[in-house]
Amino acid sequence: MKSKEEIKNWGLRIKNHISLRRLFWGFLILNSQFLISSCGVYSFSGTTLSPTIKTVTINNFTLQTAGGPANLPLDLTERLKEYYQRYTNLKVIPSGGDLVLEGAIAGYDLVAVAPTATDQAGLNRLQITVQVRFTNNKDDTKSFEQPFSFYQDFPQNQTLSQNESRLVPKILDQIILDVFNKTAADW
Repeated sequence: MKSKEEIKNWGLRIKNHISLRRLFWGFLILNSQFLISSCGVYSFSGTTLSPTIKTVTINNFTLQTAGGPANLPLDLTERLKEYYQRYTNLKVIPSGGDLVLEGAIAGYDLVAVAPTATDQAGLNRLQITVQVRFTNNKDDTKSFEQPFSFYQDFPQNQTLSQNESRLVPKILDQIILDVFNKTAADW
């Protein structure tokens, strides 16, 4: 049998061991936070922007196609601004940014897809194409101009007007993600 003194010492050793473990993990977590935040090039959002880049200008997109809602360019522009504000430390400014995004909605197309045996479309597809011009004023080698496109399908027995308010935000979200990945994450 162990004496009361041995049991007491054993209990103190366990307490000290637990306290040392907590201290070690706390120290490790605090230092890893410091190390990660000091590496200005990478972030948890996946951006690989140079620490010298501080601002972004997102000019109003235009509508260069016959189809689509009249507010589509404004909606795209505002969503892009919100996305950059949310997922980067960049300040969105009206002009003269280190990064500049501009462009036009070049396509708003409704296409019949998935033909059936009766030569009827099984699905309809709404496809939006956005022509983007990206200028990196700090590193011109990263500047580009290219189209970004995405689509959503809906049943052929439904009209575009029944689905447009549901599909357009989904399509824009994917296009914005693709533009962000190409410009800020360099994918």
